[in-house]
Amino acid sequence: MAVATPHQVAVLALAPVVAFDLSIPAQMLASVETRTGSAAYEVRTVTPDGSEVPTVNGYGVTPQGDLTLLKHADTVIVAGTRCPDVLEDGAVDSRIAEALRAARRRARMVSLCTGAFVLAAAGLLEGCRAATHWRYAEQFRRLFPAVDLDTNPLYVTDRGVLTSAGGAAAIDLCLHLVREDHGSSVANRVARYNVVAPMRDGGQAQYIDHPVPEDVGTSTAGARTLMTEHLDRRLSLKDLAAHSRMSVRTFTRRFRQETGLSPAEWLASARLKHARYLLESTELPVDDIAARTGLGSGTNLRQRMRGSLDTTPSAYRRAFRSTTTAST
Repeated sequence: MAVATPHQVAVLALAPVVAFDLSIPAQMLASVETRTGSAAYEVRTVTPDGSEVPTVNGYGVTPQGDLTLLKHADTVIVAGTRCPDVLEDGAVDSRIAEALRAARRRARMVSLCTGAFVLAAAGLLEGCRAATHWRYAEQFRRLFPAVDLDTNPLYVTDRGVLTSAGGAAAIDLCLHLVREDHGSSVANRVARYNVVAPMRDGGQAQYIDHPVPEDVGTSTAGARTLMTEHLDRRLSLKDLAAHSRMSVRTFTRRFRQETGLSPAEWLASARLKHARYLLESTELPVDDIAARTGLGSGTNLRQRMRGSLDTTPSAYRRAFRSTTTAST
């Protein structure tokens, strides 16, 4: 049996690089193995000239190569940076911009945290929806008004370019890459190995510093559990608020504070998430999956998947059941 060539990942580090961001792709993707036990990904750190790069944390990192490695990458990831030229002026060295634009023609492009500034400065996010750390949102909008910045999601996918919010959202995005390449079962194993949640609810709005409301002793977590356990039921806002022992107004406000989403948005996401899991792990007909997840009909499920994932249930099942089987 021929040994599959590992998916080549190049992680670009611009000084001073955020060490946490730089470490995540190697940590998360290195956990993935093919059916034969070989590494599914080969992750290499890249700097513009191949020399050591300083981190914001006070130590240096030795890369495996320079920008030429981007020519052979299947996925290019730009780690977060505190480079003043990028963050303050929205400028990146022309060699870096050219290398990224050339890589875009053949590779999947990804940024973590403020790495979105680098992609935007290279002209790769114009007209696209993107994410970055909430703390730098206003700077980003000022420098790149042609980019549709969304400060709520943990990560965003648009036109083959993936961008994440700050900090641990890089973990969420790397798990999404594994899920996209190899299916949920493999991504769940990677999450278990790294002792992280396979998929977090809500967006980064829940992590932004907000004034603490007076009734801080209560939570909507119980209502979310109820919704998850009964996706096929129609639970009204009044029912959910009563379950949480709150008024509807307080419940709605608290739910958004805790998740970054409205109850309806959160429920729609949970239903689609479970539908995807059932498509990957069972042979249930599409109509049955729609009924079990509260999406009503196969037609509605198809519309939701087309709108959110730009695919159909049958195409999703073919893609992810085959990649899961091949990777386990």
